[in-house]
Amino acid sequence: MQKVKIFSGSSNIRLAEELCKQLELPLGDIAISRQQSGEIHVSYREPIRTCHVFIVQSLSHPVNEHLIELLVMIDAAKRASAKTINIVMPYYGYARQERKTAPREPISAKMVADVLTTVGANRIITVDLHADPIQGFFTIPVDHLTALKLIIDYLKSKNITNPVVVSPDAGRATTAEKLAGLLDCPFAIMIKNRPAHNQSEITHIIGEVEGMTPIIIEDLIDTGSTIVNVVEALKKKGAHDAFICATHGLFSANALEKLNHPNILEVVITDTIALEEENPEKFIVLPMAPLLGTAIKIISEGGSLDSLLLSDRKKTI
Repeated sequence: MQKVKIFSGSSNIRLAEELCKQLELPLGDIAISRQQSGEIHVSYREPIRTCHVFIVQSLSHPVNEHLIELLVMIDAAKRASAKTINIVMPYYGYARQERKTAPREPISAKMVADVLTTVGANRIITVDLHADPIQGFFTIPVDHLTALKLIIDYLKSKNITNPVVVSPDAGRATTAEKLAGLLDCPFAIMIKNRPAHNQSEITHIIGEVEGMTPIIIEDLIDTGSTIVNVVEALKKKGAHDAFICATHGLFSANALEKLNHPNILEVVITDTIALEEENPEKFIVLPMAPLLGTAIKIISEGGSLDSLLLSDRKKTI
């Protein structure tokens, strides 16, 4: 670990600081500034030649600013002769554009992967991608970690009465089934239609929810509209108030206000994305620094990441 240096972009400095505490390493000294024109300037204030550099940067709002900032940091590290440049990207922005859903659309998640690799990244460490195939967009190693165990441990501590795990759509069904198995409870799936981006309509519920306490599992929460629609649909079917669980809390627009819903008991998220304001009382934030710190230690010193990776094999949870 003597040759490991950790630097933070501006997206989530608090997480980088907690990560350094976990590893008992100082946070690297870097100056990031904006010129009058808005151009980003980066300067490493300490030698990084032949070092294994880890850059902590989530692609959260403003995503384009944080992406360009990250690219400039990678380029500066490469030109300073860093031995390896490892990107700790807890939240991978543009992940929801991982395929074409209509003619003449981009696959932006692939474009971001190409740019990161071309600029000089040697490894990506990320958490709970919106779509697993994004790993295949890279030609460099991708360590796809999961916060599911953190969430499971917290839910078990709550001793929830008569729980049912609910997937808000078919895309989360595998995760919902896995969570339900580990909590030893049933699960249900919501079928929804998306008339436009960030809009959804619940059409069907597959599974029994009446008289049960829903645990809704998502990879991310953006505007909160889908979650509220799911909660209200479950309530109409006779379900109790719900627990909401997600790895990434984007909370765009007035999402926090929407999620302060009378039929939502708690919103359980992690700190992959820095929250800009005080959390409402029902928001529970789980720390990611121990998981990320363990991953960095294993990558630097050798060993297996198997127990930290998102996998369909039950033994990895």
